[in-house]
Amino acid sequence: MTLGPNYGFFARIGVLIPSGNITAEPQLHTLLPPGVSIHTTRLKLTGSSPRQLLSMIENVEEAALLLADLRPDLIVFHCTAVSTWNPEMDAAICQRIENVTGIKAITTASALINAFRTLHVQRTVLVSPYTDAINQREVAFLEHYGIHTSKVVGLGIDHPVDMHTVEPSVWESLVLENQCSDAQAYFVSCTAVRSLEVIQSLEDSIGIPVLTSNQVMLWHALRSVRVTLPIPGYGKLLRI
Repeated sequence: MTLGPNYGFFARIGVLIPSGNITAEPQLHTLLPPGVSIHTTRLKLTGSSPRQLLSMIENVEEAALLLADLRPDLIVFHCTAVSTWNPEMDAAICQRIENVTGIKAITTASALINAFRTLHVQRTVLVSPYTDAINQREVAFLEHYGIHTSKVVGLGIDHPVDMHTVEPSVWESLVLENQCSDAQAYFVSCTAVRSLEVIQSLEDSIGIPVLTSNQVMLWHALRSVRVTLPIPGYGKLLRI
């Protein structure tokens, strides 16, 4: 049976993503349950320097207002590296969006913390395509919320298109090769990487939760619009 278009008759979610991101939209559409739709607007981001990352939020109000025109139930600022820049960034971005739109906002960072808390995770291994500087900011962000990082593995990639080219099997191998006995979950960070495909196989192999940026964001976004249907095949988190 062929399903018709998913117009989001139950809920519409507006998402702000980096301009160079190829990966997030296909993954989010793969995970969406019937009746919930995703609508995206892009903010300029094609690199990983501090200037480039912070410039992504310069026009966040203008972009949020474009999404507000479709009357979404929620607006998401979806970039892991920017929203975890420091512990204050998440709340500041959400407040700016909510001030101009009157619509509830979340970020990838808040989704991640909520996911860790729901799974009762206090120690993780971080795997990412990022440079060392971004990884260390992310470690400090997690530490602020009582989540300790046992090990960090980064590939030092700068551009989101290059991040997309890394095969899913690489992320699977990196997790398997960097297991830590005290880890309670593994986090493959970044909205631009093709890690969704290996979440379930990794969990089947290592027996503990595997989180990714697009997975945790969609999980938190759905619950923010009161959708709690389990989504099988992509890890424990989406079945809760």
